[in-house]
Amino acid sequence: MAKYILKRVLMAVITLFVVICLTFFLMNAVPGSPWLSERSPSQATIDALNAKYGLDKPVIVQLGMYLNDLLHLDFRDSIKMQKDRPVLDIIANMFPISAKIGVISILWAILVGVPLGCLAAYRRGTWVDSLLRVISTVGISMPGFVVATLLLHTLTGGLPGVNLFPATFVASDWRSYVLPCLSLGFYPMCYLSRQTRTAMLDSISQEYIKTARAKGLKNGKIIFKHALRNALIPVITYLGPQIAFTLCGGFVVETVFTIPGLGRYFVQSITNRDYPLIMGTTIFLAAFIIIMNLVVDLLYKLVDPRINLSKGGD
Repeated sequence: MAKYILKRVLMAVITLFVVICLTFFLMNAVPGSPWLSERSPSQATIDALNAKYGLDKPVIVQLGMYLNDLLHLDFRDSIKMQKDRPVLDIIANMFPISAKIGVISILWAILVGVPLGCLAAYRRGTWVDSLLRVISTVGISMPGFVVATLLLHTLTGGLPGVNLFPATFVASDWRSYVLPCLSLGFYPMCYLSRQTRTAMLDSISQEYIKTARAKGLKNGKIIFKHALRNALIPVITYLGPQIAFTLCGGFVVETVFTIPGLGRYFVQSITNRDYPLIMGTTIFLAAFIIIMNLVVDLLYKLVDPRINLSKGGD
């Protein structure tokens, strides 16, 4: 186990290094400058700003300087959106809001999606199964901004007499979290439902389920105690990166509901070409995804003790 974890940590460091390099080169390959706007400063001012932030040097030199700063845990300061404010402070300030919405979203997606998938598998071929399959297909096919816009329009006064939730996000008002959480969790809920149904149908056809039925066990116990445990393995695989994405903020959802979270700020940093903030949020998200994938691999052992992590890591 220790050897496997050490190998995965080493792979994670290499993966993160590749992500940093690719992001840095792609970010600098896009034409333009952070200083260009409707009221662009003079060329002398632009040259002075480039020299101040090291943007006048070759890209490979800039990358070397940035990696050296990262080794000292220095993510630099924002150069445009919140000028001269440390990127880590910005992330620390924005992430809790995104994380709170993400936790609620992923929790209701799991608590609703997994049981619905089990119900669809248990009622296979009935109208219940057909209805749940239609709902999950629609949820997977519908973009997040469409779900968010529909909820925002219909439940915040867009329809006569229907004004259940505030249109403007207020962190202290619990009602402000309902629509963003519903929008952000709808896709993973539908995907989990569909994936759980498929995995459950596969588990139900296994020999150990037939043996359990031959012993006279009730269908409910067979479904939720025996079959569900093996069916959770592909579900956990999906949940790893999805949890990371959800906790770091739904980019579109936060933009639609004007939520001051990390996802919305990440989009704004790209449009404003705030290079340190782009790099900081990208590294944070990439590291989060890598860590969640490692956690998922370790959870496999808890779900199914037969899985040998040492062999899986070779």
